[in-house]
Amino acid sequence: MRGFKRPSPKVLAMTAVLVVLAGFVGTGIAKTRIETGVSSFLPGDDPAVTRFDELSRSFGGDPVVVLLESARPGSLLDQPHLPSLVELEGVLAKLPDVAAVYGPGTVLNQAAGRAQDLMAELSGRRDRLRTQAQAEAKQRGASDRAAGQAADAAVAAFDQRYGKLLVQALPAGLPTLKNQAFVTSVVFGADGSPRPQWHFVVPSVNAVAILVRPRQNLDQSATERLVRGVRDAVGAAAVDGAKVTVSGVPAIAGALADEVRAELPLLGGAALVAVALCFLLVPWHRRRHRLLPLAGSLVATAVTVGLFGWLGRPLSLGVVAFLPVLLGVGSDFPTYLARRADRRVVFAVAAATAAAFGALAFAPLPFVRDLGIALGIGVLVAFAVGLLFRPAVVEPVPVKVHSGPTASLPVRLGVGLAVAALAAGGWAMLPGLPLQSDIESFVHGLPAFDDAQHVEQVIGSSGEVDVVLHGPDVTSPQGLAWLRQAQDVTIARHGDRLRPVVSLPTLLNFLGPTPTKDEITAAVRLLPPYLTGSVLRADGQESVLSFGVRLGDVQSLAALRDDLLNQLPPAPPGYRAELTGLPIVAARGYELVSGNRFWTNGVGIAVAGLVLAVVLARRKDAGRAVATALVATGTGLLAIRLAGISLTPITMALGSLIAAVGCEFAVLLAEAERRRDHALRRSVLLVGAVSTVGYLALALSRLDAIRQFGLLLAAAVVLSMAAARLVVRLAPGRPASAPEPSPAPEALVGVTS
Repeated sequence: MRGFKRPSPKVLAMTAVLVVLAGFVGTGIAKTRIETGVSSFLPGDDPAVTRFDELSRSFGGDPVVVLLESARPGSLLDQPHLPSLVELEGVLAKLPDVAAVYGPGTVLNQAAGRAQDLMAELSGRRDRLRTQAQAEAKQRGASDRAAGQAADAAVAAFDQRYGKLLVQALPAGLPTLKNQAFVTSVVFGADGSPRPQWHFVVPSVNAVAILVRPRQNLDQSATERLVRGVRDAVGAAAVDGAKVTVSGVPAIAGALADEVRAELPLLGGAALVAVALCFLLVPWHRRRHRLLPLAGSLVATAVTVGLFGWLGRPLSLGVVAFLPVLLGVGSDFPTYLARRADRRVVFAVAAATAAAFGALAFAPLPFVRDLGIALGIGVLVAFAVGLLFRPAVVEPVPVKVHSGPTASLPVRLGVGLAVAALAAGGWAMLPGLPLQSDIESFVHGLPAFDDAQHVEQVIGSSGEVDVVLHGPDVTSPQGLAWLRQAQDVTIARHGDRLRPVVSLPTLLNFLGPTPTKDEITAAVRLLPPYLTGSVLRADGQESVLSFGVRLGDVQSLAALRDDLLNQLPPAPPGYRAELTGLPIVAARGYELVSGNRFWTNGVGIAVAGLVLAVVLARRKDAGRAVATALVATGTGLLAIRLAGISLTPITMALGSLIAAVGCEFAVLLAEAERRRDHALRRSVLLVGAVSTVGYLALALSRLDAIRQFGLLLAAAVVLSMAAARLVVRLAPGRPASAPEPSPAPEALVGVTS
């Protein structure tokens, strides 16, 4: 066909590579999944997590809480409602991935069944004793009257021991859920309030709670399915007149995942539009080429997400912040390269930025580590993409710009000392800055947070602290005695904060202070396995004392943990005691995040400076970059303190986040000053504006932690730009012997004007 030009082998090869790359990235993106479960907020390899996992294997994970409330006291346990509760709990127990369900209906049903079994067993034993005594008297030749007297005498001792129990049960009538007197006498005390051992399922006369414990280590999708199943079951049950609230840590994790999925296109789209407008409206390049840096950022984002998918690594909460941040930072390097900045310099700042973000890989919490790793990879990919669009070497047109007058040395020293003093003050305040690291704070601003607060207010707790005893037989007299003593010590010292939920000593309280092994064994056998299974492992080698606690103040939880560990009695010989539970693990995460604040903030600055010192030809620029990051971080910390803002696990590493942009600005501004290159200087200002608007897109989030992250990062860019310009002014480099060229023609490789 005339006019048709066959593509060259080079073009065909490049097309094949692009098709393969697109397939690789597309398949990887399809494999990605979002993970916002509890595991992404906890230190993965810490012994505290290991102990919590062991507890979850034995007794199930942190529960989904279904709270039902009524206006009339006791109405949820009357005859119209109690059968519905029993049916609802049965439906919940059959849901996939449920380890156990605890609710008033099933507990009462089990208690009634055991009571009936006990009554039948006592009656049967009494009849057997009477029949046996009468038969033995007859064999000895006794008369009917004498045999009857022998039978009466045989059961007299039995009646003396168990008669009181039978008489006490008579006022309540038959032990059945249809007998309202039995239900009332079992659940409520003489004052009309729920008995202490029932508080975990009947927190008040107007409310009942159903606890759905999932099996251990559910992934995000299984957790969400479970929460949806619970909500559907509760909705279908439609308990008359009841206000229903579904909460608990799994429900919070599910709500967080839903919000992440809903916000990702919104925040990503907002950042994309804002960044695109910056590139289009600023006349930094020919109009048809102005969006090429943004295209490079999008490619870098897609490649990074695809790589995570191929590696099987889930994207955690940081995925919400990942796209706007990478759109802002990732477009920097293609912009510099498009202005023909020195490739070695651009590579140095790209590597330093990636290293600063990559320093977050040392963070103790998985979702912060994932954010740092993803941003580090994305920056390097963005630089590589920028090389593909680097302008061709064409006839240069130098653009000279004369720098303003340099201040005298005393003036520069004075200004430098004043700024250094402010920055040092901010660094000195770092240990005292408040930190929010509890799980509930990450859904602040969502309805799930309000639900969690309401459930906590009614039940009196939002998490469980567990004292666990391991040993050959925790139902032995010494094991039970230790559990009782540990429970008494815990309540005596922290009864205002720790609310007893359920325990073996509470369930066996009727045995008295010094029961024998046979009495304990018999009592455990008589109790419903459904109930004993919540505090005693099937093999009898582990028992747990559960206490409800509020999750809000994680720092105080650490102090509570330390006090309990010091005050608990020594475990019996051959036994081992430990303290665990989600609040204890959260407290450990708080310690890990908060404990090394200077290291967390300094490591990103240090590695960025080290990379620059190794790669740059002018090592003084590395010093300017480190100084910029130190000044910007210090003044940022000072501003946070004055504003009364609490840090989060992400913003705690402010030094690494500022180093990622501050070092870049300092090096490129110093390079522009040396070259007297107005275009390069304007490019630095442009990418600063682009980064700022990209971060500001996060302010649209309904999640307080993400919104604060975006606002702080935007402020950090402004601080970094100001600090970089100040440092370059105070420590100017020697200008180049001849001004280096800045491109006027805008031709790109493979593109002709």
